[in-house]
Amino acid sequence: MKLLATGGAGYIGSTVVRSLLADGHDVIVYDNLGKGHREAVPTGVALVEGDTADNNKLELVLQQHRPEAVLHFAGFIEAGESMRVPEKYFRNNSAATFTLLEAMLTAGVDKLIFSSTAAVYGEPRRIPIAETDPLEPTNVYGESKLLVERVLSWLARIHGLRYASLRYFNAAGSDGHSGECHDPETHLIPLVLKAAAGAIDSISIFGTDYPTADGTCIRDYIHVSDLARAHVLALEALTRRSPLIYNLGNGRGFSVRQVIEAARRVTGRPIHVIESPRRPGDPAVLVASAEKIRRELGWVPEQCDLDSIIASAWEWMQRHPLAYGRH
Repeated sequence: MKLLATGGAGYIGSTVVRSLLADGHDVIVYDNLGKGHREAVPTGVALVEGDTADNNKLELVLQQHRPEAVLHFAGFIEAGESMRVPEKYFRNNSAATFTLLEAMLTAGVDKLIFSSTAAVYGEPRRIPIAETDPLEPTNVYGESKLLVERVLSWLARIHGLRYASLRYFNAAGSDGHSGECHDPETHLIPLVLKAAAGAIDSISIFGTDYPTADGTCIRDYIHVSDLARAHVLALEALTRRSPLIYNLGNGRGFSVRQVIEAARRVTGRPIHVIESPRRPGDPAVLVASAEKIRRELGWVPEQCDLDSIIASAWEWMQRHPLAYGRH
């Protein structure tokens, strides 16, 4: 298929683009490079610089390239920041996506893979979390994604839009080509590895009084390559049925302290820890049930071991000490 990947120069987007290319698809990347990196785009893939809020640019690109489907990765991802500047997240994650959807409808593009998030569930009522569980975000980031999911449901009913909403848990690791490189960096594993590398002095644990075994938050970490493979399967399945709504996670949870200990094992280096207060909007435990996508699409994560996930990220960081040429 001929595809357009918005945000395809980012960490997850570029990894998925490589998986799509390996599966024989033709992909064009659309990215404003505000968070993404030109160097992350695979060699030979066309990069169009543009913003998803730019309706005229989107319509032009869609009309010129005529993709059969869009994979939408562009968006802000920092839950903590979303609680300080909610308007930024509703404008970029929600309103700009609505602009993209309008442009798709105008151009006659009727298939979308949407990057959603486990944050749509908020504080879960049970663990592991299933796709049918209540959607009650506790932060603006989750709400900004849930608004899109609700709109997608209406567009499917009214316009026949075929879509897959993939609810990511915590993507981590590296496929050997792309690694996490956010500015500022807020994700736990790259921050812990920066501390191990001496790029930062310490790592903060936000909250040590959660109702968990060691008092710190528990999250489900999914290797980015496994995440990418799920997109390839979902794209193929969209030709047969829609909508598709899937959790993408390993079904195992690791606490913040466990991640730090694993990073110490993998790197063999000391990591200084500072205990800080909780951040608003952080649920205590987020662990996926991915049984639905396993059953329906045959997707099974292949790299589930936490040490292996961290080791792949550490190897990429050691080979790219300045990431994509930036400190």
